[in-house]
Amino acid sequence: MPAALVWFRDDLRLDDQPALQAALAQGYAPVPVYVHAPEEEGEWVPGAASEAWRRKSLRALDGALRARGSALVLARGPSLEALLRLAQVHGAEAVFWTRRYEPAIEARDAGIKRALRKAGLHAESFNGALLVEPWDVATKGGDPYKVFTPFWKAASVRVRALWDAPQRLPAVTHEGEALDALLPAPTPAWDRGFWSHWTPGEVGARAALDAALPRISAYPEARDLPAVDGTSRLSPHLHFGEVSVHRVFAAVGACEAPAEARAAFQRQLGWREFAHHLLHHFPHTPTHNLDVRFDDFAWARFDEKSFDAWKTGRTGIPIVDAGMRQLWETGWMHNRVRMLVASFLTKHLRLHWEHGARWFWDTLVDADLANNTLGWQWVAGTGADAAPYFRIFNPMLQAKRFDPDGAYVKRWVPEIGTGDYPAAPIVDLVAGREAALEAYRTR
Repeated sequence: MPAALVWFRDDLRLDDQPALQAALAQGYAPVPVYVHAPEEEGEWVPGAASEAWRRKSLRALDGALRARGSALVLARGPSLEALLRLAQVHGAEAVFWTRRYEPAIEARDAGIKRALRKAGLHAESFNGALLVEPWDVATKGGDPYKVFTPFWKAASVRVRALWDAPQRLPAVTHEGEALDALLPAPTPAWDRGFWSHWTPGEVGARAALDAALPRISAYPEARDLPAVDGTSRLSPHLHFGEVSVHRVFAAVGACEAPAEARAAFQRQLGWREFAHHLLHHFPHTPTHNLDVRFDDFAWARFDEKSFDAWKTGRTGIPIVDAGMRQLWETGWMHNRVRMLVASFLTKHLRLHWEHGARWFWDTLVDADLANNTLGWQWVAGTGADAAPYFRIFNPMLQAKRFDPDGAYVKRWVPEIGTGDYPAAPIVDLVAGREAALEAYRTR
């Protein structure tokens, strides 16, 4: 049986894995490989929290493969050189992978596909990350969508057939580098607080999905309450492809929750699709405003002291500080609170949204370039379907509405009311709001 490399990237699963399925369906013996080449990701090299998660997810994938008689072959980049070398070592005739949609990766992968084919290898890529490809949804005029609701309506997602993980796989004859050498554990172990909250890998992803399904009925209301388990917590698992988005979509659609609740959850998956749609069509947006009217906006001069207070949860605004501390301790932050901390940074402090986007990029275990870009530009008012810049969240009122008993704040900021907590906010909320509105009026 001829061999084919199955090149794993952000699709670290065996269930409903199109590249693996294609190799088996076409009569190849799959050789699972992972090539570590973060330098090829351009300006957005994976952040520290993401890499901490990736390390554990790769170990879990290798364990799943070994339980089936195979193993994950690890190699260092450059990716093209590694793939050509691995193809020769393993006698592979083909290379299969699932697509990624970040601008630098899209360009790299197109070049790799051409080079592999020129070298005589069969090279093929598949959609393993999205419900719809970014280029498959367009307006009647053929343009990309910039507003979510018509995009989601036009996407018209249908549940497709799902593939189960194979029970057995052929043995791998030549193993690669050791994971500890390729992607060392953080030293010191600043990520140690993460793993009581998360289980990276396919088993953890399916457990998270199973735990989320009974909560779908309450999802439309509970998802805004940071003190309760009202969200799915699937975002890092989806980012690393530890569970298929098609399987999540189908499982939610088939659960016993009311139709409105199921649709509300699936709509959030739609926002993920929309984010990738935008990133593909507007590849400049991780660093530039989609709405060019903000290119000359009067952002405040960068203030290191204020930014550090925001990063460390010492702003004197309890719910903002709670969110930033949750992020540092767990590698994740509740979505409602993400909006509040982003609004505080971009409006009350009037700092450019890219400062916050880069901090999130380094500290979130679910750091995803498409979602991160859409989220920050949405809150800042500079992106697609954005909240208007003049709509400024009052974090104190938001806390009263969504954390009325203060349970979330008390968990993450237990020293409130003591001399250890800032006596006053780093910016007066009324004055900060007025300064932001004045900058907007005179832009």
